[in-house]
Amino acid sequence: MSLETVVEDIREEARARAENIRAEGEERAEELVSEAESDATDILDEQEREVEREIKQMREQKLSSAKLEAKQKRLEARRNVLAEVRADVEAAVAGLEGDRREELTRELLEDASTEFDDSDDVTVYGRDDDAALLETLADDYGYTYGGEYECLGGVVLESEASRIRVNNTFDSVLDSVWENNLKETSERLFDQ
Repeated sequence: MSLETVVEDIREEARARAENIRAEGEERAEELVSEAESDATDILDEQEREVEREIKQMREQKLSSAKLEAKQKRLEARRNVLAEVRADVEAAVAGLEGDRREELTRELLEDASTEFDDSDDVTVYGRDDDAALLETLADDYGYTYGGEYECLGGVVLESEASRIRVNNTFDSVLDSVWENNLKETSERLFDQ
């Protein structure tokens, strides 16, 4: 075997090894590229799912916020309607006249007078527009008319001696009736 043959065999063997290394390198590179592409696809899919979750969450938050705002506006509108109804009732009560006003005022005075002893000096207060009526009623009961009390009508009786004050005004009766019937009134107004 000549030196040239040995050199040629070594070259041939080196070329074969180089070809194997290159083929293995290309195969490994293809594996790495394939893995990277797969990882990139997985990452992209996960990012898309995350974005979808965020969009869904934002949509739910916006919807919830819109529902809450609508509910608050409904409640505010209902409060406004109830306030208007209350104002209309107060106007109707304040506008009572003649025998009906006298009858109701007398009943309120009669009811309030049960809180006092016969020996008490009782003072009657009420709406300024009702002064003449209140003076007459106070005289009927042996009481003193004390002047104006800011109200829709009715009476406030007080006695310094017994330290009692009874508020039996149209306002106090209306407050009680309103409070006791607010739920029913609301249901009738808003068909709940």
